[in-house]
Amino acid sequence: MVSLSVDGLISGLDTTTLVSQLVAAEALPQTRLKTQMSAAQAAADAYRAVNTKVDAVRTAAAALTTDGLAAARTAKSSAASVTASATSTAVPGSRLSFTVESLASTASFMSGATWATTGTDVRKPVGPDATTPGPSPWPLTISRPDGTSTTVEPPAGATLAQTVSYINGLEDLGVRATAVNTGNGYRLQMTSNTPGAKGYFDVQSAAGELFTVVSPAKDATLDVGGVAVTSPTNTFADLMTGVSITVTEESDTSVTVEVGEDLKAVATKVKTLVDAVNAALGNIATNTSSETGSTAVLKGDFALRELASRLLTKVSDAVPNAVPSATAPGTFTAGSPAVAGIQLTRDGTVTFDEATFLKSMQSNPEAVHRLIGGAPASGGVPAVEGLAQRLETMAKDATKSTNGTLTLLVQGRETLVQDFKSRIADWDLRLATRRETLTRQFTAMETALSALKNQSSWLAGQLGSLSG
Repeated sequence: MVSLSVDGLISGLDTTTLVSQLVAAEALPQTRLKTQMSAAQAAADAYRAVNTKVDAVRTAAAALTTDGLAAARTAKSSAASVTASATSTAVPGSRLSFTVESLASTASFMSGATWATTGTDVRKPVGPDATTPGPSPWPLTISRPDGTSTTVEPPAGATLAQTVSYINGLEDLGVRATAVNTGNGYRLQMTSNTPGAKGYFDVQSAAGELFTVVSPAKDATLDVGGVAVTSPTNTFADLMTGVSITVTEESDTSVTVEVGEDLKAVATKVKTLVDAVNAALGNIATNTSSETGSTAVLKGDFALRELASRLLTKVSDAVPNAVPSATAPGTFTAGSPAVAGIQLTRDGTVTFDEATFLKSMQSNPEAVHRLIGGAPASGGVPAVEGLAQRLETMAKDATKSTNGTLTLLVQGRETLVQDFKSRIADWDLRLATRRETLTRQFTAMETALSALKNQSSWLAGQLGSLSG
């Protein structure tokens, strides 16, 4: 809407400024709405910041639950020719000694016949001279240990490359073919699809013994205290619970594999959790401070202070059935997180003593694991919710994207912000209309005054002429 104004041409008034002042006076309710919107947005931002800190507690705690602690398992081998790896199910302190009797290999044969190129007719290998081909090895017979056999006969005129594709297309054959460049032509290699002893097969040629063994079908074998342990590959999965080993060399020398725990890595995870808890507590304290001069946007907020109280409780409360009894094997007593080096201070923060933690992990690892990571129910002993599990559960409940307590607080303030924005926009329209109305009114006034002035001048002129 376009309006024209006459800015005090007759009245001498600064009507533009006067209109702005009148509109500003009527805009006071909108100004209050803007202040309230800013406060609501600041509150939403503060809740969101706390949510981020508490979610960091959840992440750090998850790394220290039963599975998280177990991820720090290590497996060490006494020989460079044997590598070992441990999963979360490996048991610290487990040890196994063995000798490597044999390495695994996959059955493979190489043709005695040679072809000039992969495009050469497969029935015409290189012969004694350029014009005379060698004896054709076809058809081949693939024999298996169960007494079954398969005859392999490529199509007439097939090249070596086409024959390789033909053999590899025989899904039930259990053998793959490869054209191998020897530098003096190409040979045909046949290799079992199944590694180890179970992949055994034999190749017989119609022209006689034209294939030689590249590698036999053989399992890897370990001698574990007089017991033979075999694997179709050089990797023995779960040789011990949660431990796999890979062997690369046969040897009569005994090899020992032992499961341990990376205590430093676990200690670092505990410190990360404690730091995350302190960061969350600090953020809550900053945003809810009621001290003189505080600029906190959530002063005295009950929900956040309750959350801080719960965080401290989860960290400090004793953990039931955590510490193995020294007098009654198979039973457990409640344990304090202080056993693992975790304690509260007078100022409401949490400390972590790494030296205490490492000492306890060496002297009583089960207690520390149960205190921190918890344990499943076993032998009549109920499941243990460790400190990390307690914190993870609490943090999840607070930060869940759908109905977490902090999430709902953020959403509540964001809803207010949107409501304020809508009401402020309504006021923008109302005030624009009011400005237009006032401008028209003052313009009309100036026009009327101008008309009166003109009439006055005319009357004065008339009266002057009469008196003359």
